[in-house]
Amino acid sequence: MAQRQGASRHRAPDPLVPKVARLAKAGEPTLLKLVRNRRQLLIGAGAAVVATGAVGSAAAVMGGGGISAALGDSATSTRSPRDAGAFADRDASYTQSLGDSIDLGAAGLMDTAGAAAAAAAKATPTNPNLLSRDPILHLLRRATFGPTRVLVDAAGKTGIDEWLEQQLNPGKVDDPVATKAMTAFPTVSMSTAQIRRTVKDGDFQAQFELGQATIARQMWSSRQLFEVMVDFWSNHLNVTNPFDGGWDVRTSYDNDVIRKHALGKFSDMLKASARHPAMLRYLDNAASDRRSVNENYGRELLELHTVGIDGGYNEKDVRNSAYIMTGRTVTDDGQFRYAADRHWVDSVKVLGFKDKNPSRSKGLDVGEKYLKYLATHPSTAKNIARKLAVRFVCDAPPNGLVQRLADTYLENGTAIAPVLRVLFRSQEFWIATGMKTRRPLENFVATARALGVAPGSDTRAGVEGLYFMTQRFGNAPMAWVPPNGYPDVAAAWRSAHATLSLWNAHRALIGGYERGLSYPKVEGLVGKRPGTTGPYVDSLADRLVFQKVSAAHRKALLTFLSAKDGTAVKNSSLGGKVEHLAPLLLDSIYHALR
Repeated sequence: MAQRQGASRHRAPDPLVPKVARLAKAGEPTLLKLVRNRRQLLIGAGAAVVATGAVGSAAAVMGGGGISAALGDSATSTRSPRDAGAFADRDASYTQSLGDSIDLGAAGLMDTAGAAAAAAAKATPTNPNLLSRDPILHLLRRATFGPTRVLVDAAGKTGIDEWLEQQLNPGKVDDPVATKAMTAFPTVSMSTAQIRRTVKDGDFQAQFELGQATIARQMWSSRQLFEVMVDFWSNHLNVTNPFDGGWDVRTSYDNDVIRKHALGKFSDMLKASARHPAMLRYLDNAASDRRSVNENYGRELLELHTVGIDGGYNEKDVRNSAYIMTGRTVTDDGQFRYAADRHWVDSVKVLGFKDKNPSRSKGLDVGEKYLKYLATHPSTAKNIARKLAVRFVCDAPPNGLVQRLADTYLENGTAIAPVLRVLFRSQEFWIATGMKTRRPLENFVATARALGVAPGSDTRAGVEGLYFMTQRFGNAPMAWVPPNGYPDVAAAWRSAHATLSLWNAHRALIGGYERGLSYPKVEGLVGKRPGTTGPYVDSLADRLVFQKVSAAHRKALLTFLSAKDGTAVKNSSLGGKVEHLAPLLLDSIYHALR
């Protein structure tokens, strides 16, 4: 439960739920402002009590009597969440029934990704399922937002190793479709200063364009692994989009922090995030002052961004972390500024990091040394390694794989590309077919990619409609309000509402309900029309989920069509039933898993 504290400090408690529900109808900006102000209220009052028994750290800096006195010494506790038995992170709290680590049936590092794929293919998975173990399909389900027929054929010709190397060097991959689509979202390429000149103060236009452009990139970019990693880091260093403080700076955060460093060094990304106005506003460090220290960012820096709950930090460490980061603020025109007069001065200690911190003028440098220490901490390496293994392999990844990735991270100075190369050279990756469930956004984008939805006569309007669909099933890009990012395990997404909304979205994409984009005709999904219904079902399954379905499922689909295997196909629409048959395949486990 400890990881949930990071979210609970930023969520409204139960008494506010009716008010939130009413305000939701008045518009998202109002709702987000309420949530953020509630977060500030809780921190300002020191009212966030964590599951481990330690109190919200804001109380520690209030001083004097009142709440701080009533709390006694709990705010200065030297007991860590790890020692109190907390889960390693929020996702781990969902997967406790799976155990700490799953034996997948194959393990070990090979010289190349292709060799690892071949070795894993000879092994028997301990968790077999209905998905095809074809290595190209497996790779594209994990390293992209979903296979397309063209991509499957291209990767098959190129080969696993060459395709991965191309994707790990995205600057060398031509990206014509996504590049052209971005012209429909002009603010995504703008600096903060340009957005301030273009967008009305406080208007959410740029943030909504960013969310919509993200969907467009996921659907149409040729740099698919890069986009997967952008999504990964956007959740790890989450700054919700939109939020009331992000109107002018959130786009820059995406460009200058996440996208710039997505395949670079984590230490560089962490330092960039710690100077970015979007992060400083979102976690309230912009308002932190030596005379009134706000501990929000100092805590999340430890709990979420670096060492994690397992890192062993305590409330004293959180307080010192906040002290170190004082002085980092934002100017009135949305730029980062180090305000030396706001920096807290005195000796600081966080875990193994120590500094006399004697000068306000040197406070920024102390912070940079602290961030480097955190980025290269073994617990940070393991935290990031486990998240990557959860993202690419399974919800409870093998400990051996996690340690292998963590060692690579440290050996390569926090560089991410070498870690990914080791991950893809690991047999654990290749034998884990079907052991990840697509989150709603991933499922939705994979549907559009499988169908071949393309830019059209009004790409902006069309993508805007798709964006609003993702809001309805609770997984719009970067829109998770708490600081811990969207969950990445199956159990977190077990929701009838999300499932039904997603199934409706499948039908909307097949029907081309959102005007402005180019949609394939459903009766044309199968190229050369088979003469009988059974082969037609097989061809449609291969077109949409890239494999045939089981005999039992095939029989069920034929029953739905009131047909038999040898029933003659009289027309491409199967008598008007194909528009209902296609969504059933996309609703199925063959599309839900990856």
